[in-house]
Amino acid sequence: MELEKKKSLPVIGRFAPSPTGPLHFGSLVAALGSYLLAKQTGGQWLLRIEDLDPPRVIPGSADDILRSLDLFGFEWDGEVLYQSQRSERYREVLANLQQNHLLFPCSCTRRELIASAPHSGEDGPIYPGTCRQGVVGCRQERALRLRVPDEEIRWRDLIFGELHQNLQREVGDFILQRADGLFAYQLAVVVDDIDSSVNQVVRGADLLSSTPRQAYLYRCLQQPLPVYYHLPLALGDDRQKLSKRHGAAAIITMENRQQALWAALQFLGQSPPKDLAQADVSEQLAWGMEHFSPSAVTKEQQLVPAFGS
Repeated sequence: MELEKKKSLPVIGRFAPSPTGPLHFGSLVAALGSYLLAKQTGGQWLLRIEDLDPPRVIPGSADDILRSLDLFGFEWDGEVLYQSQRSERYREVLANLQQNHLLFPCSCTRRELIASAPHSGEDGPIYPGTCRQGVVGCRQERALRLRVPDEEIRWRDLIFGELHQNLQREVGDFILQRADGLFAYQLAVVVDDIDSSVNQVVRGADLLSSTPRQAYLYRCLQQPLPVYYHLPLALGDDRQKLSKRHGAAAIITMENRQQALWAALQFLGQSPPKDLAQADVSEQLAWGMEHFSPSAVTKEQQLVPAFGS
């Protein structure tokens, strides 16, 4: 019933790249899937630059990504949102969570956690609750962690199906603000999506493991969960998640953008006609909006297909 209610709302989707390099094929897949799922129902498609971590940001890459999206004919609604400009909002949400006794300071270093945690989870050592009842250790810098319950967090992904995770046993209390003062991804993405009224999140399957933490944070903030679609990962020749280290083979250029967009439609299981590979990108997007079917999207990771110049 809740899912049916959400589907009846006007769709507000988004694409949220990190400015750590040029647009590559994996990012194109996420942009295309999120765009088509939002626009084919007459919804909005928002654009957000996730530039929370200054050491990882490559100067000029945000503008390069915007230019690339424009070359593909993607049309976003409203102004581009930059996470680096939203610190006051994140602080406000942290203050509200602290007032509700949901946060606690933690002085543990990653090295200490690796040494003390009995197990490692998918995203690193499982936090053992060291500072839950009061700070242990003398390090002055403190992270802020969200207390999590010993219960199953359940959600439904429209590609991967029904999923669940016990946060306390498989992740532990997780960080919302790092000891160096930087805000954590889990906090920023949830607050940004809430403030932008995003109700449909389409992104890569590498972020599937973040979803239960975000779902619990939505609950803490008394906000409804968006509908989730996690798209299959694009892998390089080394069968690792595609990134800038894979070089030119994954990079989109002015010369190969038509073949790349056609390949992205094929990657998402949509079986575009072969002659569409030579068509203008506007025609390819129009075909995608008319024919895109999420039921055709596979859960399986795939190697990046060849696309010529």
